[in-house]
Amino acid sequence: MVPPTGDGGSPAPIDRPLLEFLQTRLQATRQVSRAAVTDTSGHLELHVVVAPSYYPGAVDEAQLTVRWYTNDDFKLHYREQHADHTWECRWDWHPNPHNTRDHFHPPPTASTPGEDASWPDDHRDVVALVLDEIEDRIATLWSE
Repeated sequence: MVPPTGDGGSPAPIDRPLLEFLQTRLQATRQVSRAAVTDTSGHLELHVVVAPSYYPGAVDEAQLTVRWYTNDDFKLHYREQHADHTWECRWDWHPNPHNTRDHFHPPPTASTPGEDASWPDDHRDVVALVLDEIEDRIATLWSE
């Protein structure tokens, strides 16, 4: 096995042009209040803040972080901050000792090990799947 590079999640470097493409596309939507490619503690990622108007008052902030690698490994981490807790989940496709390459860390804590899963091959389809699941979560929050 090739040792991981970058942030330890994949044996490939981060695909910065893809993150910048996603940043441009997401920033152009009303659902996103801010999208920026950041390098926090050596972890290059796309950080997306979902517009607060999409959430009931119980959610202080919601964000999605995306790490996409040049070999198409990925990590998409969705997190909601509530006054008294955090609700989060993560969609992953990368080598790891705890699950198959494709896996999902379920809410409310994005626990490890996750659940084995199967993701589309194309980044656009993966992002669409994740955004659809976030929309479902928002609908659930409004119905509670």
